[in-house]
Amino acid sequence: MAATKAFAARLAGLVVLGPDGESIGRLRDVVISIRLDRQQPRVLGLLVELPTRKRIFVPMLRVNAIEPNSVNLNTGTVSLRRFEQRPAEMLALAQVLDSKVRVADPELPDLAEVDVFVVDLGIELARTRDWVVSRVAVRGHRRLGRRREIHVVDWSDVRGLTQHELNMPGQDVTQLLGQFEGLRAADVAHLLRELPDKRRLELAQALDDDRLADVVQELPENDQVDVLQQLGVDRAADLLEAMDPDDAADLLGELPSGEAEALLALMDPEESEPVRRLLEYSPYTAGGMMTPRPVVLTPAATVAEALARVRDPDLIPALASMVFVVRPPTATPTGPYLGCVHTQQLLREPPATLIGGLVDNDLARLHPEATLTKVTRYFAAYNLVCGPVVDAEDHLLGAISVDDVLDHLLPDDWREQDEDSAAAAAHAALTGKGGIR
Repeated sequence: MAATKAFAARLAGLVVLGPDGESIGRLRDVVISIRLDRQQPRVLGLLVELPTRKRIFVPMLRVNAIEPNSVNLNTGTVSLRRFEQRPAEMLALAQVLDSKVRVADPELPDLAEVDVFVVDLGIELARTRDWVVSRVAVRGHRRLGRRREIHVVDWSDVRGLTQHELNMPGQDVTQLLGQFEGLRAADVAHLLRELPDKRRLELAQALDDDRLADVVQELPENDQVDVLQQLGVDRAADLLEAMDPDDAADLLGELPSGEAEALLALMDPEESEPVRRLLEYSPYTAGGMMTPRPVVLTPAATVAEALARVRDPDLIPALASMVFVVRPPTATPTGPYLGCVHTQQLLREPPATLIGGLVDNDLARLHPEATLTKVTRYFAAYNLVCGPVVDAEDHLLGAISVDDVLDHLLPDDWREQDEDSAAAAAHAALTGKGGIR
């Protein structure tokens, strides 16, 4: 039997089905309109994420039934335009949950004059056939180690859920963080971009430096700059330290030189030095794309030591595909470069074997001035996912991974495009029809 009442947070992630049972996407939020006269807000529609990750608006008039495991529409025809939030609209999950409110319910005197937090919104089908927000689930502060009790109260008994109050800074993000738990950084970045500016900043401030760095590296450049500039200089410097040096250099390259230099001065010198070196190269050269922290060992290291290094969970798979062998020092720029050992080769050798005897010194090297076109042809010619960048004096400067190449091959706004558009742009670039910078 179709429900006439539901809680918004429990609907998140439900599959949205057309009249013939075909899947259209998944419900990601509920769009409501909060009225000035304190009447129950109307539920305007649903925010639905298509398989392409584009988010569209589906009016509640198109909803035929809300089932335990799905939301069923009465039509398969919906507008595929990207959702753009209007000033009078609020997102129930992204903007209303975690709000600090007061409850004036005579049956709950313990909550009088006490700050509580919204954890869910109850919606129901009214006699007018409109869906409205009728109930609010709130949770108070933890007391003496006990779990915070959840109370469900009428909308009319809640104070603090006006447009003005919801737009005030400092809102909690506990519920919002819960929605992102376990997601890959690229998926969190996609969801972060969909948030209103206020909530985006509050979420960014709540993430720890390492997690935020992973997420920011997956954002389009203009969004990266926005997040960095809103964090404040001290936190921005901490964020840059947590980012991969090549990504930090790319981001700083988007800032005015004075602003970039000020942030570099705030960073730990050990973290800023490789970033400064990368900024000396043009972004679309091997030097500008490389990471200065590949896996580097001396010839005296054993296979066991090399395998331990490539097992590092923080190492991206492409960089873990190859170990570079040099004379000391091993920090880039290194001593004389001797060659590389492929991880597949390491897996075939006894653990005590010295990697100096396994070195492949025939693999061509990239020079830091090599253009994107040359780098792309290099990876295609040698079927690699990682390659060394070596200077004229034979010092290893860093390594380029295939994801660095793809990031520079795709158009600047590829993360903002639908999958089909991005795929077409990538094809154009690879075939030469879109040009390779």
